[in-house]
Parts: sequence; structure tokens; C-alpha cells
Amino acid sequence: MSMIYRTEAGGLRLQERYRQALAEGPVPAEHLYLPTREGETFVLACGPEQAPPLVLLHGSGANTAAWFADLPAWSEHFRVYAVDLPGEPGLSAPSRPDLATEAGALWLDDVFAGLGLQQAAVAGMSLGGWTALDYAIRRPDRVTRLSLLCPGGVGAQRRWRILGAALLMLFGRRGKRLAARLMTGLDRPGDQAVLDSVVESFAQFRPRTETLPVFPDEALRTLAVPVQVTVGAHDLMFDSDQTARRVRECVPHAQVRVLPGVGHAVLGQTEPVLDFLRG
Repeated sequence: MSMIYRTEAGGLRLQERYRQALAEGPVPAEHLYLPTREGETFVLACGPEQAPPLVLLHGSGANTAAWFADLPAWSEHFRVYAVDLPGEPGLSAPSRPDLATEAGALWLDDVFAGLGLQQAAVAGMSLGGWTALDYAIRRPDRVTRLSLLCPGGVGAQRRWRILGAALLMLFGRRGKRLAARLMTGLDRPGDQAVLDSVVESFAQFRPRTETLPVFPDEALRTLAVPVQVTVGAHDLMFDSDQTARRVRECVPHAQVRVLPGVGHAVLGQTEPVLDFLRG
């Protein structure tokens, strides 16, 4: 575990906080642990068992709690499977699939198999958005609908801004908070609780540092399923203008939404995403 956390004790504290959040979750849910080639994978399952399946993939430095605000509405219409990505501060194994290979798709194959799924709608944010998009391209018969929030792999990753934020983190708690606020765009009064959680997580967690592979135009053009892409106009981590432009050009049937005044953390999208997923 220590490989993804700054200290063993810090990792244990984050996991304990997460377990408490799960115990107090917004909807009744099952806690599943699936064997996969990347190690054990934790899945939070909720909603009617006979409802259409929906797989959720969170972003870097997060876990299934990132979807808590969405679960009450989405679980009324779907059997929701919120998956902890491996190598992130959740309850899945600390291994990190090589993003330059098929490893992430093979891991999701194991997750689908463990859940008994042949097909599912998939929603992902940031790193989870990259993972969802990669899966839809590599496994077009497995994904029925694809909703992406601030996804990586389409617009350029702004490495120099990420480096600048990393330097700010050297300047104590104030520097860490400023870095988190800049990179997420969480600067409204109502965002403070989420920002506090981000700061606390990254104080103990070591995020992936490699640049996410960018999907070529020819790969994006293979997407035939309904696609929704939502980005913040002020995203400092990914070039959201480029993301929107490339999706519109390569996936002309996609629904593309650019939210003014919003940064990388795209919150409050429960209803628009639900409307899309329900078709």
C-alpha cells in the first residue's frame, strides 16, 4: 500500500475515512470485492438488480465517494456499479495498469466478468473518463452509452500548469490548498467541503505522474455508441477547447457540453448525465 501513499499511516487514515463514508453512504448498497488481474477491485453496487447496468469510473486521487451526489437519482433507474480504480485511494489493489497498453481494458474485462455483465453504460471522470473512453474504443461491443466528464486523452494535458501546482504544494498547507483550488477550479463558497477532502487526500496520496496517452482521430472516429462529453471552460489540467473541438469533429453524433466558469472538477451534473444515459 505504501507505494501509492506518502506514509503507511497516512494511507490507513485515508482508507478509514473512506470506509466511514461508505458506511454513511447516500443509498443502500452492496460492497463487492472482485478478483482481477490487477488484484482485488472494490465495487459499490446499488439500485434494482434487474435495472440496466451503469458502470462508474472516478478520477485520479478519488474513489467511489466522488459519485455520492449522483447515486440517489441514478440508482432509481440503473443498477449502478461504482468501481474503485486500482492504484487510487480507495479499497482496490495498489497496482497501476500501464496506460500505454491494453492493461486497463483487460482489467475492466475482469470487472465486467466479475459482475456478470456483457454490456453496460459507462460514465467516467478525468482519469476514469480516459479509462472509459479507452474501453469503448477497444471493446465497442461492451459499452452501450458513454458519458465523459472532463476526460483525459482528448485535449492536451497541460503539464506545465500541473508542475506549477506541484511546486506550490511545497509551501505548507496554504500552498497545498492553493494548488488544489487552482487545479480543480473549486473556488466557490459551496465547494469548500469538496476542496478540503481533495487537500486531505493529496497530502497523503501519490498520484500517477505520467502524461495520459492521447487518442488519435482515427480511434475517436470508431465510436458508434451515444456519447456525451462535458468539460469545464476553465479546466487547467486539460485543454477543454481542444477536447470539445476534437470530439465534435471526430464523433459528430456526440453531445458536447462546455460549462462556462467551470474548472476541472465538473460537479452538479446529475440530471444532465441521467437524461443522456436514459436516452
